[in-house]
Amino acid sequence: MVYHYDFLIIGGGVAGMSFALKVANAHKGSVAIICKTTLDEANTAKAQGGIASVTNLAVDDFDKHIHDTMVAGDWLSDPKAVEHVVRNAPDAIRDLVKWGVNFDKKTDGSFDLHREGGHSEFRILHHQDDTGFEIQRGLMAAVRSHPDITVLENHFAVEIITQHHLGQEVTRRTPDIECFGAYVINPDTQRVDTYLSRVTLMATGGTGAVYATTSNPVIATGDGIAMAYRAKATVKDMEFVQFHPTVLFNPAETHPAFLITEAMRGYGAILKLPEGTEFMQKYDPRLSLAPRDIVARAIDREMKIHGLDHVCLDVTMKDPDETRRHFPHIYEKCLSIGIDITKQMIPVCPSAHYMCGGIKANLHGESSIHKLYAVGECSCTGLHGGNRLASNSLVEAVVYAKSAAEHAIASIDNYHFQENIPEWNDFGTLTNEEKVLITQDEREVGQVMSTYVGIVRSNLRLKRAWKRLDMLYEETEDLFRRVKPTRDICELRNMINVGYLITRQAIERHESRGLHYNVDYPREAEAQTK
Repeated sequence: MVYHYDFLIIGGGVAGMSFALKVANAHKGSVAIICKTTLDEANTAKAQGGIASVTNLAVDDFDKHIHDTMVAGDWLSDPKAVEHVVRNAPDAIRDLVKWGVNFDKKTDGSFDLHREGGHSEFRILHHQDDTGFEIQRGLMAAVRSHPDITVLENHFAVEIITQHHLGQEVTRRTPDIECFGAYVINPDTQRVDTYLSRVTLMATGGTGAVYATTSNPVIATGDGIAMAYRAKATVKDMEFVQFHPTVLFNPAETHPAFLITEAMRGYGAILKLPEGTEFMQKYDPRLSLAPRDIVARAIDREMKIHGLDHVCLDVTMKDPDETRRHFPHIYEKCLSIGIDITKQMIPVCPSAHYMCGGIKANLHGESSIHKLYAVGECSCTGLHGGNRLASNSLVEAVVYAKSAAEHAIASIDNYHFQENIPEWNDFGTLTNEEKVLITQDEREVGQVMSTYVGIVRSNLRLKRAWKRLDMLYEETEDLFRRVKPTRDICELRNMINVGYLITRQAIERHESRGLHYNVDYPREAEAQTK
């Protein structure tokens, strides 16, 4: 089957839905959102802490937020991207409120602002401790009620379509690569259909599932980044993987691990060893409110020094009723495994959380492939640099969704459908043995990435990861060429591509910078102490 949509959106989180609402409200054509599962399973819904925006002008301003972002990004952030997001953040908040998203307010009607690690002021808007879920809820309601938006759930995008599918040779040096749409698996027929579009948006979220333990849902397999990379788009900064310092240590849950929001440390919770000793004073004067990379490495080091599988977060000194009011979901989750956070410390450990790199996108959200835009966690706008400042991701997604939508709306009359695209060649079947091997290979990717390309890396570890991923790549590509595409093999293929990109770009960075920490390239201050 061949379908035509003016705007084809691959991914249904805050980035994809914000873009959909913007273009649909402009009445410039048909809009479709492709979701690999259901609309409510996006990574957006897992974001607990909040969304950053300068709101309290009595004490805060744009320059402070810009400076905090540049510091957190280890001065690798693109200043133009940082200014673009920070100055447009208040408008993004107004858009979300207009679409039905609720943020907590004080009795005087002003926003109840939190402060998180790396922020110099209280500027985090939130909805209790499930801000992402509330944003996803509000946007889903707006999208589902919009008559001009088609939501296609449980559809899986296999590849984006370019001149390559017309029989032309396309390399990374090919000028003017163009996106014509995507090949998509239909869940009812299990056939690969052709979706032609004038504009395609990649909004597929993150890559956390390539690691053995992650705060991301299992669907975060880096599909958009892998598809764009195979289509010869520029992919950048993949070595900068953010590990959230504090997920609930619960061996029964690894995908997703339950997030203990950074806002809890902003609220006053203190990191301690299980026997009660504080340790962050050894690593940073900001203590438990240091940026995430510093806190994650500190926890990792303490766990290795003491032979621990977790440390603890202590919030027992705070008023119990206030704690339950601010963090009701965390309270209930911990209580479900026998921990009363008002009386007991919370066992926590670091976990793969956020990808700072991705498909390189300019200020309009355009990738290096014509008519292909990228927004949200799958994109690399330059905002995050070497490390994401807490709660900047959601606002980045809304700001860039608006920028991409405005550019696409202004340009779409010059974009046309490419009609002579061949159908996908469906043939072959997966045997039960091959299905078992795919599951095992997914586990192996997670083990390789967590062991060799984690919080602390070395040249030897990266080289080992490279060799193992190369072997998995050859085996998987051989299988993919012989069988009919399924979601399982496509996800494995994407995970291997993403693991390869993270590893290769980590090998290419001959320094420890931001989230990329290689013991063979100590930071200058560390080298001087040796």
